[in-house]
Amino acid sequence: MSLEITFLGTGSAFPSPARGASALVLRREGQCWLFDCGEGTQTQLMRSHLRAARITKIFITHLHGDHFFGLPGLLCTLSLQSSSEGSKAPVDIYGPLGLRSFLWRSLELSHSQLLFPYTVHELVPTPDQCPAEEFKDFSGWDGGEAPPGRVLRLAPGEDSYLLLEDEQLAVRAFRLFHRVPSFGFVVEEKPRPGKLNVQKLKDLG
Repeated sequence: MSLEITFLGTGSAFPSPARGASALVLRREGQCWLFDCGEGTQTQLMRSHLRAARITKIFITHLHGDHFFGLPGLLCTLSLQSSSEGSKAPVDIYGPLGLRSFLWRSLELSHSQLLFPYTVHELVPTPDQCPAEEFKDFSGWDGGEAPPGRVLRLAPGEDSYLLLEDEQLAVRAFRLFHRVPSFGFVVEEKPRPGKLNVQKLKDLG
């Protein structure tokens, strides 16, 4: 299994002509996983060797604009580049509680209809994750019409949220402490048994 990381943006607060806002891509076996999607991420993708159409998973660390304002535009561009026959793979989006409502409102208000399915999985923060006066629960703003997805809560005694797992790796989210609920993501590769040429080892003593 090969993993390749491309930094699309490392800037804070706003993009500049030479430096994009927060975004990086993990490329894994033909798929691209996007971590954060600040403003200008589309442009940075065009300047890279990556193909935006390969994005199948998006992970948003927190709901400050420089980490996710590029998301509605990116999804619309992916839709424009796909066909009505469903050539674009479904996209799974992970992020803090409120992300589903934001996306639904943005796409509804702009009359944007995506030509591929997407799912938003929301992470519920714990009460100590940010100051109480900063936390706002936007989860009910969509009126129940938003896209499907799981609501993930931290299980008692656990220190991370299991987001996905397959034979090769697991992806977990863990809590960060910031002015708003924030999460880091860990991509953990599972142990792989090595291959030994036993006869050659015996020949070498």
